[in-house]
Amino acid sequence: MIGRRTFSIGLLALCEVAVLALWFSASAVVPSLVTQYPLTDTEISLFTSTVQAGFVLGTLTSAVLGLADRLEPRRFFMVSTLIAAAANGSILLLEPGSTGVYMARFLTGMCMAGVYPVGMKMVASWARGDLGMLVAILVGALTLGSASPHLFNALGGIDWRFTIAATSLGALVAAVAINFFKMGPGHAPARKFSPLHLTLAFRQPALRLANFGYLGHMWELYAMWAWIGVFLAASFDINSGGYDGVILARLATFIIMGVGGLVGCLAGGWLADRYGRTALTMAAMTISGGCALIVGFLFAANPLILGILCLVWGITIVADSAQFSASITELSEPELIGTMLTVQTCAGFILTLITIHLLPVFVEAVGWTYAFAPLALGPLFGVWAMARLRRRPESVALAGGRR
Repeated sequence: MIGRRTFSIGLLALCEVAVLALWFSASAVVPSLVTQYPLTDTEISLFTSTVQAGFVLGTLTSAVLGLADRLEPRRFFMVSTLIAAAANGSILLLEPGSTGVYMARFLTGMCMAGVYPVGMKMVASWARGDLGMLVAILVGALTLGSASPHLFNALGGIDWRFTIAATSLGALVAAVAINFFKMGPGHAPARKFSPLHLTLAFRQPALRLANFGYLGHMWELYAMWAWIGVFLAASFDINSGGYDGVILARLATFIIMGVGGLVGCLAGGWLADRYGRTALTMAAMTISGGCALIVGFLFAANPLILGILCLVWGITIVADSAQFSASITELSEPELIGTMLTVQTCAGFILTLITIHLLPVFVEAVGWTYAFAPLALGPLFGVWAMARLRRRPESVALAGGRR
């Protein structure tokens, strides 16, 4: 019989995959939409950035009110998911590119504040010296969920409605299933919340450096996720190696984001628990930043070579993601973990609003050859921050002293 711990972690991961598919559900169908509707680059960017903006407002509200530590996690998760699924499904009734679509995307993003940070707190309650791996499983679920619309889009053909409907239905199922999750023994009851607790995230040196590392990571991550499909579609339109360039770009994007991301998260979690969080994050950011610098030079090159490099990028760009959250969990007071994770994700997603909209500006100015290169600045800053954290005495709390 499956143990309660294994069942709960597995159930939570599946629910995260289903709900977080809403995040990129509309972004994934953009290549189909542009064949039917005259969307500008700004309107295309808004399919992703409005979700990011909604998530920022949602996490900010949750952090100020301490909701992640005050509300029953499963109920918070369920209600947030139900609203997000309804908002996403409403897109089927709206004209693509209309204000209503972007409002629906914004509301979806707001509701993610009750899913992603809360899910990390829930899985952390089951940690037994393997926090890095547990959070990695959850971030891997986020990655797979974020990438799954690209698979739905490829399988569903040109009709973008299939992807929107499939992801909305999956989220509804997750809203029901999450009620069967059991909180682990590490769940700490919340203490009386004060808004002053929010300042700890950047007032305490160790927490500040871990958050700086996360900001460097986020500068690169979502801009890559939001635009890699468009980049590959443009490249394969010139050189598809004899295959259908549209389908090839969709499948490649799913593999890079979903399969590559899942492998990266799990491998990163395993390595970080054994060799240290700062060591893993610095190594991953060094490689992913290098990929950002190189990938543009392979635009319109052999699809296999380009695909391999992008897969390496897809693996390393998320290999460190869970470890910043694990670091915050280990460095925070137990009663404030939910709030500290919410503050971290809020700050990180504010930054993504900048880079998602900068990418098309870079493309217009310097072309795809150099457009991704500025993203390498984030990993560079992140490596510096984690190197500083590694030298601080508080870092002995990371990964059982393995830093």
